[in-house]
Formats: sequence, structure tokens, C-alpha cells
Amino acid sequence: MKEREYGIEERLAGLVQPDTLLPSQYFDRVRRRGQYNGERRLMIAILEDAVDVYLKQSAAHDARGQQLFLEAEEWFDDTDRTRLYAFENICDVLDLEADYLRRGLRAWKARANVARRGQVVSLRSGEPEELKKASGD
Repeated sequence: MKEREYGIEERLAGLVQPDTLLPSQYFDRVRRRGQYNGERRLMIAILEDAVDVYLKQSAAHDARGQQLFLEAEEWFDDTDRTRLYAFENICDVLDLEADYLRRGLRAWKARANVARRGQVVSLRSGEPEELKKASGD
């Protein structure tokens, strides 16, 4: 059976979710999806690939997977805007908040690390210390 391919908005939904979404906000996003030009679609693909690598390779044990993860992590953490396809520039063009996305990725990584160690994670209270640091609290 063919696996469904998810768009960047669907993949990021688990990382950064708004408290509420009005119908007008939803339909604005759906309408805009078809209006992207080639450059924006390329930027979306770059960001989608980086998020995919970050999520899939965060637990890699082989050298290649770890290297891919480190490269993706460095790209997200880099605030240099001199390169055309820098993370900050892509977020600006796509109207995304770069720091918010970074915090979501760091929090996801911290939760995944804690879960791999077999600890129970509660996001409401009693978060492990590394979750608090990753989320910026």
C-alpha cells in the first residue's frame, strides 16, 4: 500500500499547534497552498526535507544518520541570513516564525530523548529538566 505523503503544514502540526483555528484561517491556508510559485515551493520542499531529516535521524545510531541530523540541527540553529536558502530567510518568505519553529523542534527532541530512556513524560506538570530547557521556560 502506498504511504501518503504529508505536506509541511501537516508534518509541523504535531510540533507547533495553535490553541484554536478559525474556519477563515483554515480556508486561507488551503487557498494559499495552490498559489505558491516555483521559488516558494522549493523553499517549502527544503524546509520539509530538513524537518523530516531532523525527526527521522534524531535517534540514528549510524554515523551517516547522525551526520544528517547534525547538519539539519545546525541549519535550524543558524541565524545567518546571507545565504538565499538560509532557515531564517525561508521562514520569512513563508511567513513562519523561525524561533517558534526552533523551540518546537527542540522540545520534540527533548521529549523523544526522554521517551527513549523510558521515562514517563508529562507536559502538564513535572516536566524533566531538559524539556523545560528545550521549550525555553
